Amino acid sequence: MTDLLGLADPITDDLVCSGKGCPQQAVWGLLWNNPKIHTPQRRKVWLACDEHRDHLETFLGARGFLKGTVPVDDLEQQTQP
Repeated sequence: MTDLLGLADPITDDLVCSGKGCPQQAVWGLLWNNPKIHTPQRRKVWLACDEHRDHLETFLGARGFLKGTVPVDDLEQQTQP
């Protein structure tokens, strides 16, 4: 599968929510970019469970970093060597 933008960093098989201390499996990929350190096309990915999606989107959105949210299944998986 490929991600929707074709620009997001690939994700690994470890699909754990990025919420602090959350052990839940992620179902959302939050695509973001810090314009001070990333090229405009680059998309970093935070993973989120349903419970932490709003909080993480708010955190990134308040800083102007959030570029979109997609289902994890739409993100490109990193190939293992």
